[in-house]
Amino acid sequence: MSDHEQVLCPRCNSSFQCKAGSISLCQCTGVNLSVDESQYICDHYEECLCAPCMLEMKKEYNAGKLEERFNRISTLFKK
Repeated sequence: MSDHEQVLCPRCNSSFQCKAGSISLCQCTGVNLSVDESQYICDHYEECLCAPCMLEMKKEYNAGKLEERFNRISTLFKK
């Protein structure tokens, strides 16, 4: 991959500039992800995503974790 490559986001199909050769300048460095959030994205996509999609995937992951916790707590109260 070149320093600045125009690519399509595999999730939303929008075009963005990937700067893997200058990673500190890439749009993805502005998205703070935990290891688990990053792994969740990697489990669904092999290619780079645009920053807005990374943020949406982060929200999706955390909403799923919140739902899991809620279901666990609800189960305790049903006993």
